Amino acid sequence: MTTFASQHATAGFIALDEQWSTHNYHPLPVVIAEAEGASVTDVDGKSYLDFLSGYSAMNFGHRHPALIAAATEQLGRVTLTSRAFHHDQLGLFCQELAELTGTEMVLPMNSGAEAVESAVKVARKWAYQVKGVPDGQAEIVVAGSNFHGRTTTIVSFSTDETARADFGPFTPGFVTVAYGDAAALRDAINERTAAVLLEPIQGEAGVIVPPAGYLAEARRLCDEHNVLLIADEIQSGLARTGELLALDHEGVRADLYTLGKALGGGILPVSAVVGSRAVLGVLKPGEHGSTFGGNPLACAVGRAVIRLLATGEFQQRSTELGAHLHSRLGALVGHGLSAVRGRGLWAGIDIAPGGPSGREASQALMAEGVLCKETHDHTLRIAPPLVITREELDRGIDAITRAVTR
Repeated sequence: MTTFASQHATAGFIALDEQWSTHNYHPLPVVIAEAEGASVTDVDGKSYLDFLSGYSAMNFGHRHPALIAAATEQLGRVTLTSRAFHHDQLGLFCQELAELTGTEMVLPMNSGAEAVESAVKVARKWAYQVKGVPDGQAEIVVAGSNFHGRTTTIVSFSTDETARADFGPFTPGFVTVAYGDAAALRDAINERTAAVLLEPIQGEAGVIVPPAGYLAEARRLCDEHNVLLIADEIQSGLARTGELLALDHEGVRADLYTLGKALGGGILPVSAVVGSRAVLGVLKPGEHGSTFGGNPLACAVGRAVIRLLATGEFQQRSTELGAHLHSRLGALVGHGLSAVRGRGLWAGIDIAPGGPSGREASQALMAEGVLCKETHDHTLRIAPPLVITREELDRGIDAITRAVTR
């Protein structure tokens, strides 16, 4: 435990946060000071299992040695040049990420929301320059209950009133249909449609897996009407579901993918839009950019992440441990849970009526040394790091069992 942390009680740090940081989150009353692998330690020395993974940003666990080594080595060389100059990590990062994902071109950015904003801009420009949509009339079809970020454009097509209320006026050009409804998607597409933007699995909504065949039908409709399919894989991608990309479960390819969270290895924000050259190639110098997007430090860490994913080890761990997770959680349906959804080491669990709220369950888990978080009133989102052991996983599931049946 660090000297600084040991001199301050949990309550003191929480009081500082509440006084000086904007109240745009409602965190659990735990103050984390150290972390490694699937565990974190608070300022009082108590250890917890991490069952949230920074909303899938920590797929490889906390402080993975290969990622820390890559960051440390790059910190000793150069961290930022801006895109005004070339540097020796960018081209390699883009090549390696494109090869890993089976795409042709990479647009490096920082946050997940920035990647989605970039994909929206690219899709609109493609619609005007390639498809021939009249200027200013491009539409993008999105799904209800989506979560793609919190910028003003993105919340313009959110259906979550907490995300939207008092942030208007909203950006036009989006058409919302029910998630998983292929007929509604078909009816929404017209000659002005530039793209369909979907999460292959909706994370914030409660880890919602669409009906079988829905994503394949979305691809078919896009092909039929000369429309881009954009897959938001910021939470679902990079081995979280047992495949490199969640869309891979359906044997479906997107024209553009947005990636983020785990791409930075839990060390710094790294995101990207990856896709075909015919689409991303519409951007020309001066039309889009980011001072920190594709910086040397981000690229070095991103390359180390790519090397980890290229082995297939984490996809396999997610598949095998995920099967165990879902088997054990599934046994709780009717015994504290009303539903379990998800793939790989990712699950949304609905607490049965009469049970604790999601917040109450999260607090009960924290007391047992497991950190998780509610999404909506009676749903918990389960996403442990992919480095978790089976023993640790069982310990966390045992705690969940007690929390939802108390």
